Amino acid sequence: MNQVNQAYDNNQGSKGGFLERLFKLAAHKTTPKIEMMAGLTTFVTMSYIIVLNPIIMSKTGMPFDGLFLATCLGAAIATILMGLYANWPVGLAPGMGLNAFFTFSVVGSMGYSWEIALGSVFISGMLFVLMSVTRLREWMLDSIPMSLRLAMTAGVGLFLGFIGLRFTGVIVPDPNNALALADLTHFGFGKFGPEAPALGLLSFFLIAVLSYRKVFGAVVLGIGITTLVAFIMTWILPTDFFVVAEEAKSWAPASGFVAYGGMLAVPDFAAIEPILWKADVMGALEVAMIPVIVTFLFVNIFDTAGTLMGVAERANLQDKDGNIEGLSKSLKADSISSVIGTAFGCPPVTSYAESAAGVSVGGRTGLTAVTIGVLFLLGMFFLPLAKMLPAFAVDGALIYVAMLMMSSLKKIDWNDLTEFAPAVVTTVMMAFTFSIANGIALGFLTYTILKVGGGKANEVSAGVWALTVLFILKFIFLGH
Repeated sequence: MNQVNQAYDNNQGSKGGFLERLFKLAAHKTTPKIEMMAGLTTFVTMSYIIVLNPIIMSKTGMPFDGLFLATCLGAAIATILMGLYANWPVGLAPGMGLNAFFTFSVVGSMGYSWEIALGSVFISGMLFVLMSVTRLREWMLDSIPMSLRLAMTAGVGLFLGFIGLRFTGVIVPDPNNALALADLTHFGFGKFGPEAPALGLLSFFLIAVLSYRKVFGAVVLGIGITTLVAFIMTWILPTDFFVVAEEAKSWAPASGFVAYGGMLAVPDFAAIEPILWKADVMGALEVAMIPVIVTFLFVNIFDTAGTLMGVAERANLQDKDGNIEGLSKSLKADSISSVIGTAFGCPPVTSYAESAAGVSVGGRTGLTAVTIGVLFLLGMFFLPLAKMLPAFAVDGALIYVAMLMMSSLKKIDWNDLTEFAPAVVTTVMMAFTFSIANGIALGFLTYTILKVGGGKANEVSAGVWALTVLFILKFIFLGH
């Protein structure tokens, strides 16, 4: 941080001009150069979403090319809105975990069309906007106990981790034990598979080690190095060394550059037309969709609030009384972004914790966010490169993100059974039932029962009581 202050002193802030008037750089003791470098830093740390979101959501039947452009556009518009309206150094993009819930729970397990799933995202986004402009937001944040809020983040992480391990083939179905460890010497290549557990784990380990050592762009580097290793292996090892699925025989990293004619291409916006404005809001207006809408809303609200408050603390956006400057505007920008993302065919667009990376190198204002948004727009030109990356290399990032999200459990009071038991139930049941919604519902039921049974009924808020009753009715009338 001393280096940041020194850089400011050397430049004496921003001496007037358009950027100064728009972002108040001098008041935040920063300069355009510092802000733009912070934006680049944040973008590099969260750019994995450009590839990972289309890979996950394309499993609903939505087109990969359209999802790629939608991810870049949704993230760009949302992040620039955050910068210009709230003047905060925060990057936004489709939420990890929420995209998996969209794909594997709402569309996969529950059987709804992706259009209806988008409709539920739109409704939850509108509710988030309503709560952000009224006192409902404070009521919601105050009503839900911290242990359950932390558990939701950790549970989504475990859910993502399970998906990542399954995608890479590290864990496989087993007729006797439900799941088993795969043969870790299995290699295979394909545009969206097949499974290659050894290389998937290599990607995860590389990302984790590079991140621990604070290497710039650790996630991108880990994915890139794994892809390069796969590329080299196809050249130096005999073809019978690999176990290649039938659908992948026409593709390998070694031939990717030839197959797609380079790494850059002018965006074809016609690709986004099949998913643009396709949310089926009326189809989402049924009783069975209430738990889905509540899940999107809860995870979005608590993840956003936690991220924004964490960034505010690191960026020194608090006054002497502890009030956070611009928090209300940043929450409004985030909630509006959820609705905007729906128009492009994205799951809820939300604030990213990776924004702390840019803050750590001096990002203090919305100029950091605008820089991130512009870089997302430039990302649209890299569709051929995104399609060349083998899925197992990207899945390593999925496992890594899951580990980060589960770290929220360390803040739970492990000395109080009535606090940590509901948190554990929420976390593990999201993965074990393969449903974020079920995990949240069972967590609330456990919390209420243990508090009442433990003689602490006075600690159960009116909001928790109402949601507990709602979830009981869900299990009685709607099943799982």
